[in-house]
Amino acid sequence: MKIILTVTNDLAYDQRMMRICGSLAAAGHEVELVGRLRPGSPLLPEMPYRQTRLPCYFEKGKLFYTEYDLRLLIWLFFRRFDALCAVDLDTILPCLWAGWWHRKPCVYDAHEYFTEVPEVVRRPRVRRIWERVARYAIPRMKRCYTVGDCLAEVLSECYGVPFTSIRNVPLPFVPLNSSSAESPNAELEFSRAKDSAPKIILYQGALNEGRGLETAIEAMQEIEGTVLWLAGEGDLSTELREKVKQLSLTQKVHFLGFVLPKALPEITAQAWIGLNLLENKGLSYYYSLANKAFDYIQAGLPSIQMDFPEYRKLNEDWQVFELVADLEVETLRQAIRKLLHDAPHYQKLQENCQKAAAILNWEQEEFKLLAIYEEIFSSHNNNANL
Repeated sequence: MKIILTVTNDLAYDQRMMRICGSLAAAGHEVELVGRLRPGSPLLPEMPYRQTRLPCYFEKGKLFYTEYDLRLLIWLFFRRFDALCAVDLDTILPCLWAGWWHRKPCVYDAHEYFTEVPEVVRRPRVRRIWERVARYAIPRMKRCYTVGDCLAEVLSECYGVPFTSIRNVPLPFVPLNSSSAESPNAELEFSRAKDSAPKIILYQGALNEGRGLETAIEAMQEIEGTVLWLAGEGDLSTELREKVKQLSLTQKVHFLGFVLPKALPEITAQAWIGLNLLENKGLSYYYSLANKAFDYIQAGLPSIQMDFPEYRKLNEDWQVFELVADLEVETLRQAIRKLLHDAPHYQKLQENCQKAAAILNWEQEEFKLLAIYEEIFSSHNNNANL
């Protein structure tokens, strides 16, 4: 069966979609992932599925979403497919209408609670528009799934349709050889085993609003023997770099820029602490279950997470995180110091990560994903034969 999945990013760094598309292709489906071509988009790696990027004149805001959705809708009208998957609300309308035109089923993959992300919550008018889109389109989807059990329950109750949980867990961790790693800053590389080297505190992901990055940078002022690595770029890239200069932390905070997914394991393997910090500025972050949390577990890396429902539940089951109740600078400093200086506690978290990694990986979630599409095609074919 031919499945087209649609996103608004440029495909190069979306690990969740790489896993989903790879699994569907391995199951025998013809898969095409469609995204956006940006001026600085890197070359795409070879994948077992087709990758297409649509060029856009506008880069952000209402004009971008309008242009991209129109381009995507027209593109989909002239394509053959057996099912569409809209990833998040920003591609749901073109998929819904193209699916209706071709009389093919449409699936919704909610990577987040779109109307509750900070960028939307603080703009009431924009939020109302996206909420109308959600209430119109989501109930018309053939199947819906999202990244965690808590968010699935919330979305099911909000939109009156069942959501399945397909967690954002990685493939089993396989470190790259250091000689072949494509780290963007080779001079910054330290081994986790070298006690004399600064211990690396790692954040991987978008440098966007609400990620606690300002707090992490300020915390480094009174944390000795460590460096903070920020692997990614985003809306706050310029602002955060300026903050580091203002605080005279250029020797303690390093920006690695965009890092390709295949290079991340080697970088993560060098870290001493992982960070996944979120401000409670909307239900999307509060009910999130970020892939970086599982990436840290796969690498055997103790990490600092927010005391939000999904992370709390994981920690109750596995004891792999140091949870913090808020994003006060001193709260974060205390959590970092505990992982730096309480060796028995750190070792226990590390051992628990290694145990959890055998269970919390994509091999366990893949079965649920494939079952969804098998049910969709079976149901659609049965209806067509009536």
